[in-house]
Amino acid sequence: MNDKVEAILNEIRPSLQADGGDVELVGVNDGMVSLRLTGACAGCPMSTMTLKMGIERILKEKLPEVKEVVAV
Repeated sequence: MNDKVEAILNEIRPSLQADGGDVELVGVNDGMVSLRLTGACAGCPMSTMTLKMGIERILKEKLPEVKEVVAV
């Protein structure tokens, strides 16, 4: 499942990088995806919205086995 999540993150990554940020997959455990936002995303006040309304939504659409996305 890590490979599937990483492949989807690679599709999302250019949008984050355009704003000076990035995302790193920490791990997947029981449908919970742990991510680390880096660069400009790490300190951005909108990072929670990016994580939940953006990344989590896309991952759940493409991988129904994803239950939640959390930042670490």
